[in-house]
Formats: sequence, structure tokens, C-alpha cells
Amino acid sequence: MIAIYKRELKTFFTTVTGWLFIAAHVCLAGLYFFVVNLLNGDGNVADTVSSILFLLLLTTPILSMRILAEERKQKTDQLILTSPVSIGGIVWGKYLAMATVFTIPVAVMALFPLILKNYGSVPVGESYTAIMVYYLFGLACLSVSLFVSSLTESQVIAAVVSFAVLFVGYMMSGICSIISRTGNLLTRILGAFDFSARLEALLGGTLDLKAVLYFLTIIVVFLFLTTQSIQKRRYQISVKTLQFGAYSTGMTAVVLVIAVFVNLAVGALPSRYTTLDMTQEKLYSLTATTKNLVQGLNEDVTVYILQSENGLDETLKTTLERYAELSDHVKLVYKDPVVSPDFYLNYTDSISINSMIVESDKRFKVVDYSDIYERSYDYSTYTSTVTGYDAEGLLTSAIAYVTSDSAPVLYQLTGHDEYPLTGSFSEGLDKANADTGDLALLTQEGVPEDAGGVMVIAPTMDLGEDDADKLIAYLEQGGSLLMETHFTDLFSQEMPNLSRVLDWFGLSIGDGLIVEPDAERMYQSPVYLLPEVKSDTLTSGVYGSDYDYILMPYAQPILIREQENVTVTQLLTTSQDAYSRVGLDEESTLEKEEGDLEGPFAVGVKAVRTVSEDVKAQLVLYSSDMLFMDSTNQYTMNNNLTLFTNAVSAMSGETESVSVPVKSYETYYVAASVGASVRLGILFIGLIPVASLICGIVIWIRRRRR
Repeated sequence: MIAIYKRELKTFFTTVTGWLFIAAHVCLAGLYFFVVNLLNGDGNVADTVSSILFLLLLTTPILSMRILAEERKQKTDQLILTSPVSIGGIVWGKYLAMATVFTIPVAVMALFPLILKNYGSVPVGESYTAIMVYYLFGLACLSVSLFVSSLTESQVIAAVVSFAVLFVGYMMSGICSIISRTGNLLTRILGAFDFSARLEALLGGTLDLKAVLYFLTIIVVFLFLTTQSIQKRRYQISVKTLQFGAYSTGMTAVVLVIAVFVNLAVGALPSRYTTLDMTQEKLYSLTATTKNLVQGLNEDVTVYILQSENGLDETLKTTLERYAELSDHVKLVYKDPVVSPDFYLNYTDSISINSMIVESDKRFKVVDYSDIYERSYDYSTYTSTVTGYDAEGLLTSAIAYVTSDSAPVLYQLTGHDEYPLTGSFSEGLDKANADTGDLALLTQEGVPEDAGGVMVIAPTMDLGEDDADKLIAYLEQGGSLLMETHFTDLFSQEMPNLSRVLDWFGLSIGDGLIVEPDAERMYQSPVYLLPEVKSDTLTSGVYGSDYDYILMPYAQPILIREQENVTVTQLLTTSQDAYSRVGLDEESTLEKEEGDLEGPFAVGVKAVRTVSEDVKAQLVLYSSDMLFMDSTNQYTMNNNLTLFTNAVSAMSGETESVSVPVKSYETYYVAASVGASVRLGILFIGLIPVASLICGIVIWIRRRRR
């Protein structure tokens, strides 16, 4: 085999064929890299790879067309066939020589992510997975083309037929959908040669080991078929030929059966064992919140999907399958709108295709497909961009809703210029499946009896005396508060009634603004705190995670007075070096002065007061009015939102939050200068391809003159 490999590799590089193949690949890959990544600022190399996959259908047949067909035509194959080398060794030697030539331009492409990292953010995992897919698909195309080349003496026929076969495999998904939308025996058989479905599974940001195994199987099977094709030519028409033909047919059948069995066996494994999420945001992985909820189900939940199984959005389909794999209580039922056009009318008046209806014996909830993908709109160009994927958040919330016994009511205090909850925090309330309402204590006798909790979000005005009395009366009955204070110097003097509510728990807000000199505990400015997160159920999902930062701009110290019937747990704290600047005005600096309070400080606490043996009241207090804002949350990978939803879940009586934030479709941008882009474009589109061609031509001319 080694001798055949060296012979073929030498042939590729002593003629123009190998050099031309390398030049064409590098040039076209470099062109798309220049346009898509450098000029358009796209940091994901997977977008370039997706654009040039079709190139393999054209170039691999050209590389392989002469490797067997021409030798058969010139009768030089007889020398190899009569040599002591096995047929398998001949086939593998020739194939590895082609694979080596193909590896060179792929190795050049492997430099693209490293180059882009110098100019911006790059999803390294997705980029190199895409390059690996390109390489694997190319190797599969080479094996198919090699087999076709073994069947004919004409290079042209070998190239044309190879392209036709590969093109049909590339377009097989569309062909199957034309034959049948719902699928039948014919489409299942044709699906065995469906390249595009496997490529889509691999290029979506996941490393699907089932798809990888499929392409490896294609390589092995077609190399085996090539071996059988060549082997038959060693025998003349005789009884032995007939015997060999029967043996060859039987071996081919056995190999095909083994290939099908192995792929079916691996395909039957749960996706969690065969699919690796390569995205940096883990878009296609289920969170611990979802796993705990679904694995703990003790009643059946049916998810009706308004689409055929073959027609469903692949990303959503993968997510749904992972839910079903977690528990036998989750059942997926596809309702093709063509077959059952009126099914949705049992639940709602209107709904989008690909939407879902989650149902249990208690109730149901509709998850509309239009809410699955979060979009941003550019009204100047009338275009939209997908910015987030919220399938897990909506499905987990729906499952929790249809299996819960009752939905609590959470009230938000109004009438004191409180900050509104918007964006992700408003969505977090919806996903917690809590009924919400506004609470104006001025017009009510007290907190309603159905209240699961009351949210006091950064009031900029003090409560009235009666309002404070009504809140304290509610707490004496075992109520629960979530409070975020508004920054103001001399807080305790300006808001005495709100301070009275805090004092009921032995808490108060200290004077001044916290300044954090520890560079590890601040973000860009010493008043933008990154407090230390303590372990508690309210910090679950943040504490101990790989990225456990909470951003708290403009926080004040929470002072704790020991009180016999109150237990206070510190959730967020500053460093030992922090201090609180008091008496700030427009001319003040942040430098520490005499009279400033010295840290460390608590900036987030949970206080529980025992009213009686069976009655306990709770307050969750954070001393920054920007903690629950999207503008802050976006810097913490939704950790600020997690703090909020944990507190909401605690008020709702849940032991764990079921709110899963939207998973951001982060756009990766690179900002290469025009000069750098042009230089790189010239290198990959011009210099490397031209140099390859010159090498090939020079070597060919020198060889001809000998």
C-alpha cells in the first residue's frame, strides 16, 4: 500500500493536477473568506464553509477521474493488478494519496479562525467543527468518485457520473420532500444517501456523532465497493469467475448490512450521548433547571407539534428530542397541518406552523413558533435579525405550568415612581408562570390574601405611613417581599416609612455610595460592583458556575442589626477594601475621605423573621436600583436575571426557578482594517494559488524535458 501511495502522490505533484486542485480550493475558499469574514466582518468561519460546500461536488470528481479510469484505458492497471500488492492495498493507497492532496487546502482553511481572532470575537468551536465537516464531506466525496472511476475507462464519464451521483446525494432532502411530505418506505430508503440532512446537522453548531459515523461509513463502504469492482477484473470468464461473483455479491451484502446495522444502532442512542454542543452559548444544550424539572415529572405531558416530523425546524426538533430523552413522561406527537388542518382549533383560534401545544391532564399551554426566535428589527432597511433562541425557556415554563397545582399571584407595588420591569425581567415573570398584578396600597385596605409575594422595585419616593403599615401587617401574616432600593444619599432620612419596613427585619440602608477599589471586584468603574456571590438557594445557578459575576452599579451598604427572631443571610458582599463615600455632590471625587464607612458591606441579603411557630416572613433585599435592568444583565450572561427569577420562584413557593433565559444568538464581529483585509485577500486569492500553479507548471515542464 505504501508503494502505491507514494507512486500516486508523486503523480499528483509531478503533473499539474494536484497543484491545480490545491490552487482552485485555496482561491475559492480565500475569496469567500475575504468577502464573508473580512469585508462583511463575520467572525464565524462556518458561514464561509457553508458557502463553499458545493465546491466539493465539482472538484473531487476532477481529482479522482483519472486515478483508475485512465489507467484502465492505457492498460497500465495490469501492472498493478499483477503485482504482489493486495487489491485493498491498491485502493487504499490511491485513496490516501488523494486525501493527502485534499488535506493541504483544508490545512490552509484551518488558519482562518486564528487570523480572525486578531480582529475580533470568533466562535472557535463552531468554526473548527465546520472545517472538520468540510474535510469529512470531501473525503466521502472522494470515496464515491473513486468507485465511479473504477467502473469506466473514460475520465470524462467518470467525472460527469461522479458529479451526478454526488449532486443527487446533496439534493436528496428536497427530492424526498417532493416524493412525500410525511415520508414513506421509498423516502426512508433514499434517505440512506442523503448528504444534506447530515451536513445540516453538523453545521448548525453541534457535533453530531451519528452524522460523523454516517460519512465514515460512506467512505468505508465505497472503498470496499471499489475493491470489489477491481477484483472482478482479475478473473476471466470461467466457473471460478462465477464462484467469485457469488462470493463478491455475498460479501457486499454482508458489508452493507453491517453498515446499516451500525448506523441504526448508533442512531437509536439518545441525542445527549451522540451530540456535542459546540456553540459558545450552549444554544442546543438543556440547562440543569430543565433537567431537574423534566426528570422529576410524575405525570404525563404531551407536546403536540403542528408540523410533520421531516418538515420541522431542525434546531427545534433537536431541542424537543432532548426533552423526550429526559423522561418517559414527555411524549412528542407530530400533527401535520396537511393531514390534520383543524387540530389546533381545539386549543386556540390561530397559531403558526411549527408551534407547539403542551398538555397534561390538568391544563394546556400554547407555545407559538413566532416566540421561539427573538428578533431585532431595522426599520430603516425593513430587515430583521435573529438575536435569540427561546425554545427551552418557553417549553420548560409550559411544562411547569401544565403540571403545577396552582398559579400564585405576585404583586408589584405602584404609586411611588417605582422602576418598571421590562425586557428579560418581564419575560422572566411570565416564564415563572405567576399571575401578576399592580398593587396600589393607597386604594386598597391591604395586600390581597391571594398574594404569593410583593415586589418593591426601586421606589424613588417614600411610602406613605399607611402603606408601610399595610406592608408590615402583610408580613406579620407570613408575607414575602422582594425589594430593590433606589440610590439616594442619606436614604434613611429621606424615606423613613420604607426604612420602617426594613427595620422590621433589623435592616437599614447605610449612607453614601459604595466604592470598590479591588480591581477583581469592579467593572471598568469602582462604583460598578462585581460582588462576591455566596451560596444559597437564591443564588443557585450563579454561585459556583464558571461565570459567577453579578453586576451592581451604584450600590449602597446594607446594615444588619442583630435581632433575636430574625435570621439574615448575606447573598452578595463587597471586598474588605470597599468603602462608602458619603456627602457626594457634583464636585466630589471618589477618593476615600475621613468619615466614609469602611467595608466589607452586604449589598444583597435574605432576611427571615419568625412571627410565630408556624408563621415566617421573608425579605430579599438588593441595594442597587440598576440590578434588574437589561442594560446591566447583558454583561453577566443573564446572572442578574437568574437572581431575580430565583427570588420570584421562592415567593411562588417553588424550591427552584423554572425560568430559563433566552439563549442569545451572539453575532460574532471582526473589524479588520481595509489594508489588512486586502493583504489577506491577495495572499489567499492570489499569491498562494498562483504560487501553487507556478510550481505545478515548472515541475511539469522540467519533467517533459527529461
